[in-house]
Amino acid sequence: MATGFFWDEKCFWHAGGNYAFTLPIGGHVQPLAAGGLPENPETKRRLKNLMDVTGISGDLDMRSAEVASREALLRVHPESYLDEFKRLSDAGGGELGRRTPFASGGYEIAALSAGLAVAAVEAVLTADLQNAYALSRPPGHHCLPDFPNGFCLLANIAIAIEAAQSNGLAQRVVVLDWDVHHGNGTEGIYYERDDVLTISLHQEGNYPLDTGAITDRGKGAGAGYNINLPLHAGGGHSAYLHAMDTIVLPRIEAFNPDIIIVACGFDASAVDPLSRMLATADTFRQMTLRVKKAAETVCDGRLVLVHEGGYSEVYVPFCGHATLEALSGSAITTPDPLGPALEIRQPSPRFDAFLRAEIDFLAQQL
Repeated sequence: MATGFFWDEKCFWHAGGNYAFTLPIGGHVQPLAAGGLPENPETKRRLKNLMDVTGISGDLDMRSAEVASREALLRVHPESYLDEFKRLSDAGGGELGRRTPFASGGYEIAALSAGLAVAAVEAVLTADLQNAYALSRPPGHHCLPDFPNGFCLLANIAIAIEAAQSNGLAQRVVVLDWDVHHGNGTEGIYYERDDVLTISLHQEGNYPLDTGAITDRGKGAGAGYNINLPLHAGGGHSAYLHAMDTIVLPRIEAFNPDIIIVACGFDASAVDPLSRMLATADTFRQMTLRVKKAAETVCDGRLVLVHEGGYSEVYVPFCGHATLEALSGSAITTPDPLGPALEIRQPSPRFDAFLRAEIDFLAQQL
């Protein structure tokens, strides 16, 4: 079975709406930029372009998808929220929450972004594909049921999980979030449930400022099924792999899920403007290889990566390409143009030992 890649050009046309002053965007007028927002289409478009240039696209099953249905959205978001989102979208755009502006047609694009995740998860669970990557945009892991924030307008992964569970395709799901920002939306949606294990690897005290503590472990039936791993700024390749090996992978295997879904942000990279971490393209390759092996062990390889953050137009394409190489097993590779420079900028042995000791300390708190 192949690796699927779900994408749609229309997702690149999501824009900052009232933050954009260049053109009255909407309809057939493609936005010139993201309206000043760090979350812009070029990081995603340049990933797709690099895939086409190297030829790895030919090794993947390239697909689009239908927009997520109203029924699918209502399993996560209240009707009042969806109605207000649609009203503002039809009226030319606006902003519903914190840092979530959108232009005309934003509702439909967000529903398509969620639809890519829904289709990817369904295709893997029905054995149509072995694993898959959904290039969803706008992202979703910060979005709560009735409050969008951090560029996220709909909870893409949660919508995909609820669709799969309602259709009887899965019962137990792991969501591993390695975006550099805490996955507060996913956490909030599943905080009191024991059928979805949420694990968030994030830079401590980045965004949101008031969530992501290791002491937030879930509530009621969900107690113990929410794991936050707030990492010190400056953590690099070694620290991320140590966290994966000592905490993340054992927890995934113990939970024994039907599918693993990764909230795949590339903003932990060393050149990302919205973080202070030192991950490289190879970091994402190695994390993908590890979680892929875990999926082969516990759930017959069923694994879906859903795109979240990543704001370096230069480096996100190479982080994404490395991830897809690992996910698909393709022999097509591309050199990392920043690899040598970032390798010598990794934490010193002394600081790396401190970072690893801190991760070991986190493990003791769980």
